Amino acid sequence: MPEEIRINNRPIGQAHPPYIIAELSANHNGSLETALRMIEAAKATGADAMKLQTYTADTITLNSSAPEFQIKGGLWDGRTLYELYEEAHTPWDWHKPLFDHARKLGITMFSSPFDATAVDLLEDLNAPAYKIASFEAVDLPLIKYVASTGKPMIISTGMADAEEIAEAIAAARDGGCKELAILHCVSGYPAPPEDYNLRIIPDMINRFGLVTGLSDHTLDNTTAITSIALGVSIIEKHFTLDRSGGGPDDSFSLEPTEMAALCTDAKTAWQAMGRVDYGRKSSEEGNVQFRRSLYFVKDMQVGEIVTPAHVRSVRPGYGLAPKFLDKVLGARVLEPVSANSPVTWQKLSR
Repeated sequence: MPEEIRINNRPIGQAHPPYIIAELSANHNGSLETALRMIEAAKATGADAMKLQTYTADTITLNSSAPEFQIKGGLWDGRTLYELYEEAHTPWDWHKPLFDHARKLGITMFSSPFDATAVDLLEDLNAPAYKIASFEAVDLPLIKYVASTGKPMIISTGMADAEEIAEAIAAARDGGCKELAILHCVSGYPAPPEDYNLRIIPDMINRFGLVTGLSDHTLDNTTAITSIALGVSIIEKHFTLDRSGGGPDDSFSLEPTEMAALCTDAKTAWQAMGRVDYGRKSSEEGNVQFRRSLYFVKDMQVGEIVTPAHVRSVRPGYGLAPKFLDKVLGARVLEPVSANSPVTWQKLSR
């Protein structure tokens, strides 16, 4: 089993309930008040953490309208990268009030930095962990810089192949990261469930030996819940107060009732996985009477020989199991027995 990590003293790994991250992303839609309310809503759903993205348009792209900077197709068709990130970013002067509000409410907050200056800002705010976004998984210098903080790191692997994932892990380790997790991710917005190929998760766990999770961009919770059965320990989902809010990421994000359902259902799925145990479960104890067992159907005296006329396999299940019928037949009774009483070894000579 992969080693555990801890974020704000919360252990994360297969031996613990799934760690649920609500991704704020751009869903504040330019309003600090909305962002603060989202933290409150995320806390109310039972999410373990809320995650920000720390960048500005100028730290993530260039202000250019050249063809390679223009988005073609999908949710953001027709916009330039600069225009999208200018609208979507979380202003840096919001970060302190957001972190302060999260600490006041008792929900963990951390962020995805997109350059070294973002890491420096988050270090000043004493961020407890860092997330490397999928598109930055190939930015090995950034990963090493984040690793140098000594904080836990989660790397999302969308669009990365096995070699690139291994390179990102090596960069994190080389930079000094001791607590590392990776997330299986499909970088489509939204992503169709059939693209997720969840069977890769056990392979990732075995191949890389790390705490492994899922960054889920599908439109409901089915994919995320299914991933629990395959061994994920972290689930990240985009979060919004209103899916029809019109923001860049609103349309593929969970609303509070859906996030609350994810938190509950993921924990239930994890509890249901349990362990290998063929024994009788506590919830079954009261149903023993509905099993079949061997009962005497006639009164018998000491020394009488048991014949098929004396016993039957019936409900309830308090007598010997029916598999012992051949051994019961031909035995002598050692004490008087009454009809409708269970057959037990104590009453028979063997």
